Amino acid sequence: MKFLRNFLDNQEKHFKEGGKLEQLFPLYEAIDTFLYTSGEVTYKASHVRDGLDLKRMMLMVIYALIPTIIMALYNTGYQANLAISGLSSYEPSGWQQHFFSWMGLSFDASSILSNMVLGALYFLPVYLVTVAVGGLWEVLFAVVRKHEINEGFFVTSMLFPLILPPDIPYWQVALGVSFGVVIGKEVFGGVGMNILNPALTGRAFLFFAYPAQISGDKVWIAVDGLSQATPLAQLADSAMHLSYSWWDAFIGLIPGSMGETSTLAILIGALILIVTGIGSWRIMFSVLVGMIVMSLTFNWMGSSTNPMFAVTPIWHLVLGGFAFGTVFMATDPVTAAITEKGKYYYGFFIGILVVLVRVVNPAFPEGMMLAILLMNVFAPIIDRFVIKSNIKRRLARNVQ
Repeated sequence: MKFLRNFLDNQEKHFKEGGKLEQLFPLYEAIDTFLYTSGEVTYKASHVRDGLDLKRMMLMVIYALIPTIIMALYNTGYQANLAISGLSSYEPSGWQQHFFSWMGLSFDASSILSNMVLGALYFLPVYLVTVAVGGLWEVLFAVVRKHEINEGFFVTSMLFPLILPPDIPYWQVALGVSFGVVIGKEVFGGVGMNILNPALTGRAFLFFAYPAQISGDKVWIAVDGLSQATPLAQLADSAMHLSYSWWDAFIGLIPGSMGETSTLAILIGALILIVTGIGSWRIMFSVLVGMIVMSLTFNWMGSSTNPMFAVTPIWHLVLGGFAFGTVFMATDPVTAAITEKGKYYYGFFIGILVVLVRVVNPAFPEGMMLAILLMNVFAPIIDRFVIKSNIKRRLARNVQ
């Protein structure tokens, strides 16, 4: 590692002002600070000193995502192997067969290794396309604007593949992440200036641009030409009965977007974020409360024509993107409310809205994406009202 440190130090002069590669300094700086802690420190007052910098905060989010990624690999492979075993005439793609043959594996849903490897063959290409295309836009904007490449994209690059179906066309991945990075973040000025979550912005673009392939009532299970209704879609159709147990949904052994199925893995990530102080427990708690209040209200009202009215809070928790959105999307520190009281309002209305979309519009049984994006827009307004209320209260106290 000392050799690498010396190599980077020797190359630095080429990227500094006046060097031959001056325009590529953001790229050099990104590589250097990704591998090592920045050498720039503050010595004089007044500064707030903290051992947690932006890079460490982003890395902690990635650590919290590890359980979800592991379950995404396993369940994607598991669903694919189940589908393959149920189709006697189906033959996996040639490169998959060659890879499994090389590793001495078979397409067996009872094999943990087979499920993990097959899941990785679907997840990794989507992730690599996300990193390559999204990273290209990050570098381009950093070079043009002459500022550092922010570590925030590493989190976006992890989140975006996890909210996509496993066999999504790669060109759609490239288009979606391009829209999320450029329109969702860079047009606002970059990291810290955007009002919408970039990963969800890209996902929303794909949903509205290609509804036949990105829809709320169908899901890919990593087998070409075979789609299956999500558990939420099954509940929305009175003619169908849910074919999965609550425990299956909680563990994550159900069809769905790659990273959104396992509530258990997501809760482990939530614990990591809360203990380290990275994720706001206030937002997570208030989203949960809003969901419970709204779903219980619909349970009390009942409906003879809409079976979604009968879905209980415990089922809303484990189905669709509710848990993933609550933990990893709603808590985005840039796009969420920043005042302590505002976080409660912000999260509560997300919980209310997601149930409203799921229940009132059964044609689109998922609603977490739209609920979070809508409240992203209103987060600054919530903070403004909270701050003005605090000022008004303090002025009244001083007058007395």
